[in-house]
Amino acid sequence: MSEGNLVSGSTGVVYPLAGETAPAGGNVAGHDTPELLLAADVGGTHARLGLIAYSRPAAMLDVLAYQVYPCRDDASLDAIVQRFCQGMAIRPRRFALACAGYLHEGRVINSHLQWPIEPAALERALGLDEVCVLNDFVALAHAVPHLNGDAATPLHVPARAAPAGPVVVVGPGTGLGVAVRLPGPAPQVLPTEAGHIQLAARTSRERQVLAVLSPADAHAPYDMVLSGPGLLRVYRALCQIEGVAPACHAPAEVVAAAVANRDALAHETLQLFCGWLGSFTGDLAMMYGATGGIHLAGGFLSQMTDLLRASSFVERFLDKGVVRPFLETVPVQVVDHAQLAVIGAARWLVERTAPVASV
Repeated sequence: MSEGNLVSGSTGVVYPLAGETAPAGGNVAGHDTPELLLAADVGGTHARLGLIAYSRPAAMLDVLAYQVYPCRDDASLDAIVQRFCQGMAIRPRRFALACAGYLHEGRVINSHLQWPIEPAALERALGLDEVCVLNDFVALAHAVPHLNGDAATPLHVPARAAPAGPVVVVGPGTGLGVAVRLPGPAPQVLPTEAGHIQLAARTSRERQVLAVLSPADAHAPYDMVLSGPGLLRVYRALCQIEGVAPACHAPAEVVAAAVANRDALAHETLQLFCGWLGSFTGDLAMMYGATGGIHLAGGFLSQMTDLLRASSFVERFLDKGVVRPFLETVPVQVVDHAQLAVIGAARWLVERTAPVASV
């Protein structure tokens, strides 16, 4: 069974120490002993799990261990969590689960997930006191204060800085996620379903592709094209329009072929993707007054930053008529989110009971 490598956090030690098992509640004796929390970021492709130490007096979060599992390799999420915990002999009592989709009547609603996710069933199966679910992009927005320069690649740097304001986190992945972080003494995060906004075709080529992908008078959301599966849809549509057989059969193949410039239609696919992404993020920046910036988070975006820079992304982002001067003040960067959603989920969980000092 394939798994990612275990990654130790800044302490350099997995807690508890080897040979010890944490008692119920995930704590050992001692007033200042950190609480152990489980946190996860689960999407349609990967489940990312972290063991987090929360130090209440200092309001600090420390990632002690982190592991990535392909979702297709397991029959359920609780099987993954049990293996993660058993491998380190830990028994945390609280679990923050960042998940694509939203919670409705006790179940996470998302057609991209490999298996059903029900918090109450997870509590029973794993013997946990609490399983709390939040949207994965809400978790990323909660993790914004933990971003550092090494994890960010700028696409648009304003000539002059605007007053600090809302931050929009956008992520094309298995679907298209969007969340907004609102500034203030107690920052708030607004979940959205902006990925389901009606897709707008601007160029004649975009209209050709949209005509192939969606019947007339039907709802066509942005995540139809601004996602991993969306890349493959656009590529296949272009192949159909040009009357050629597809040479790429997975989103990763399309990206690799485009970056290596060995498939003209794969390259055009990413050009269309970048233009649509620029228009979409420009709309979001106007909608939310995002002077705090746009953070683009997504597994494959970090593989194509040079292509993004060379594409029409920035011009489409800025090209909003009389609103252009405002958009010129909005920074845009690609962030390598890796552990960020796991950290954000843990931060959200502890803030519910013991607010963490705002950053």
